Amino acid sequence: MSKDDFLRFQAQTTPHPLAMEISHAEGSFIYDNNQKKYLDFVAGVSACSLGHRHPKVVEAIKNQLDSYMHVMVYGEYIQKPALELTQLLANYLPKHIEKTYLTNSGTEAIDGALKLARRYTGRSEILAAHKAYHGNTMGALSVMGYEERKQPFRPLLPDVRFIHFNEEKELEKITSKTAAVILETIQGGAGFIEPKNEYLQKVERRCKAIGALLILDEIQPGFGRTGTVFGFENYNCTPDIVVVGKGLGGGMPIGAFSASAELMDSLSDSPKLGHITTFGGHPVIAAAALATLKEITESTLMNDALEKEKYIRKKLKHPLIKEIRGKGLMLSALTSSPEITNKVVIEAMNQGLILFWLLYEPKAIRITPPLTISFEELEQGCNTLLKILDSLSKNC
Repeated sequence: MSKDDFLRFQAQTTPHPLAMEISHAEGSFIYDNNQKKYLDFVAGVSACSLGHRHPKVVEAIKNQLDSYMHVMVYGEYIQKPALELTQLLANYLPKHIEKTYLTNSGTEAIDGALKLARRYTGRSEILAAHKAYHGNTMGALSVMGYEERKQPFRPLLPDVRFIHFNEEKELEKITSKTAAVILETIQGGAGFIEPKNEYLQKVERRCKAIGALLILDEIQPGFGRTGTVFGFENYNCTPDIVVVGKGLGGGMPIGAFSASAELMDSLSDSPKLGHITTFGGHPVIAAAALATLKEITESTLMNDALEKEKYIRKKLKHPLIKEIRGKGLMLSALTSSPEITNKVVIEAMNQGLILFWLLYEPKAIRITPPLTISFEELEQGCNTLLKILDSLSKNC
């Protein structure tokens, strides 16, 4: 293999990919083909909650491989891993949310949630937030709040309007025409912006008053990253539909949307097969997700995430870091300029530390390590980051 082959045969997402050739990964580290060791402060963009190749996840995958892999399209056969996963999810979701539809990715789950809201309410209007990111399928792209990324693919879904996150006065835009309001519990691409002044509670109350549904995108905040199983638990808000992905799979591709039986059953009839998928609920992936969810909920990882946040905030004090946003191990460090952020991310990779960018906030450095990262590893990574910032300060 070579970089030339990579660029020739595999479709790229940017003109200049990092193109690190991976040999293997274990715990909090990734190794390239030269056996250089990289401390992972990104966790596959918040996806590898338990780090790389967690023993319990690997064991669950191998055990399921010995029984069966794909046998039938989603929802027809009783397959133990998928059923046990949805049962366990119901234990941690709000009481009225008891049914889960398993998908292949978070963005597919977003599309399913939008369809469900329109089907159940009989309304067409969807309200989303400016600077929102929910994925890149056509439905998810339609509720993206960043026109530069949407324009080349128009026309998109009709009847989508936008409000500003955390601006209470705009909630009057939720009307009897609104099928659903879709929000990220914590805005990710915008720079890890938390809801303020009981904003999510106020959105929930407005939705209830008007008969609209509240969809919360938990794809990044979910599964322990903010110190609770779901991020919305931190803000005393109860959604109608919850969308998850990323961190649930333990490094395997998964998504899901969950709702009450009354809502979810509206997808099963009139028309039948209202939302279908071939590989959703795949038994091997469901087994990995089940092992991941058990480990997160039966260990101290969620409480540890909050302690690790305190450590990072205390450690990363530097003149070039103007602010640290987010909660738990969903953090972004904002430098004084996009140029500094770019230099930090690139130089960190040279020094064996994996950092990354956020979509819409060019000054932000993503810090989303595995929940399993040790304090010693956190110290190592923070020291590397501070060393790079010190070097940049001298040249500023």
